[in-house]
Parts: sequence; C-alpha cells; structure tokens
Amino acid sequence: MKEQKTNSAAASELNVVPFKTRVRPYLIVAPALIITIGIMIPFVMSIYFSLTSYSFRMPVYKFVGLNNWVTTLQSSTFWQALWVTVRYAFFSTVIEMLLGLGVAMMLNNLNNKFSKILRVALIFPLMVAPITATIIWQLMLNNSVGIVEKFLNIFGVYNFPWAAGASTAMLTVVMIDVWINTSFCMLLVLAGLQSLPKSPFESAKIDGGSPWFNFVNLTLPMLKPSLYIALLFRLMAALQEYAVIFGLTKGGPGNTLMNLSLTAYQTGFHFQKFGAALPYILVLWLFINLVAKQIVKRQRAAQRQALGLEE
Repeated sequence: MKEQKTNSAAASELNVVPFKTRVRPYLIVAPALIITIGIMIPFVMSIYFSLTSYSFRMPVYKFVGLNNWVTTLQSSTFWQALWVTVRYAFFSTVIEMLLGLGVAMMLNNLNNKFSKILRVALIFPLMVAPITATIIWQLMLNNSVGIVEKFLNIFGVYNFPWAAGASTAMLTVVMIDVWINTSFCMLLVLAGLQSLPKSPFESAKIDGGSPWFNFVNLTLPMLKPSLYIALLFRLMAALQEYAVIFGLTKGGPGNTLMNLSLTAYQTGFHFQKFGAALPYILVLWLFINLVAKQIVKRQRAAQRQALGLEE
C-alpha cells in the first residue's frame, strides 16, 4: 500500500504542468489579441457613430439610424467619389504592375554592374514620402520654371494644364503615383523571378523554346503568386490613396479628384459632419475587403497550381 501511494504521488507530481508552460500559449496569443482589440474598438465605434448625428460643432448628438447611409447612397457626390476611386486605383495599379513586371524581367536577365546600379537607383522613389514626392513633381510640372515644361517646349507643347485641367488631372496624379510605387511592384516581382526553378527553363532551351513561349508557358504561370501579392498591396493602397491627391490639388479642380478618402475628410473635418462622413470610409473598407478576398483566393489557387497540387 505504501509503495502504491508513493507511486501515485510521484505520478501526480509528474503530471503537474509548470506555471511557465501553462502561461506560454496565452503569452504567444496576447500580442495578436491586443492588436485585434485595438482594431475592433475604433471599427465598432465608427459603425455606431455612423448611425448618429455626431458633429464637432455640437457636443450633444442623437441616434438617427440609417439616415446617414441613405443620404450618402442617394448622393451624387458619393457615386462621383466612388468612380474617381475606382478609376485612380485601376489606372495606377495596371501601369505599375506592367512596368514593374517589365523592369523586373529586364533586371533579372541582366547580370552586370549596370544592373546592380540600376536596382539601387530604382529603389530611391520608395524612400521619398508621397507628399514630398508630390511637391517635387509640382515644381517639375510648373509652367514657368518646371523642367518637364521646358522639355515639352522642345516639341512645341506650351502651358500643358497638368493638374489644373479637369481632363488631365487624373493623368497627373496617376503619373506621380506610378513614379513612386512602380519600384515596389518591381521588387516583389524580381524576388519572385529569382525564386523560380532553373530546370524547366533549361529544358525549354534545349527543346528550342522561344523567349515568348518560355514567358507565357513557364514564367507567367509560376510567377502568378508573386504577381497577386504585388497586386494585393498596390490595389489596396491605391483604393485608399489620400496623400498624392491632397498634396497636388486637394481634390480639384472642382471635384475631379475627390475620391472616397478625400470626400470623407472634407465632410468630417471641413463641414464638421463626423457621422455623415463615416459611411464613406465604411463603404471603402467593405469594397477593399471584398476585392482583397478575391485576390487572396486567386493567389492561393495560383500557388497550389505552381506547386503542382492541382490542375
């Protein structure tokens, strides 16, 4: 009996989990939980205040239900802002992806000192803050002293409107965005290119495959996961762009460049209608969330296909 009690006591001591071991899983999860709470609190508050008449001018507000949402969705200002947001995101992202892919393939094929210097030089725009880059481009596009204007004068083009014209304002902000962020797409695509296996390309070279055949049938399918990642980050950033447009024209001329972010800012801070401004931001969040989910879904499918896990 004594031996059995001793054995059971020893077994119970062995089964006791140390305090550090029991606490460790909670410590690992704690940072993610804190970040999630920090995100959810303002998100839930924004939904609540979007259902109120909250304004910076009046300390007292009341619950108005879906009135702000109905007013926003029925407003032509909202649909104009949504159209500007979509157009800006589409043009800037497409151009950046195409240029990034082209430059990355060129740098991947080159293996000399010039390519190494070029890789470093192309990263410089990423080191400049968007608002600073916008101010620099404002000076360069100035009709009096701008270097771009002087260059166009050589070809007989004078006083090009750039951001001052309603028909050329979108072109101007997209051009600035492309200058800033093409390097980001190039870096992601270049990393993807350098991670591709060499054996399929060597086999295709032996079989006499053309560069275009190799690109369409080998490079592009295996590079799709990296392209989707670059597309995800750039499209999300372009949909919520604020700094470049605000720094260049503050949404003008007129409402030509008033996207959802700038319209929400103007409604909330200039007109001091905080409750009426929140539906713009929440619609933008919903739109980005839906688009991001589709891109992530396609990226995972492309990754499985590149690994040969599905046809």
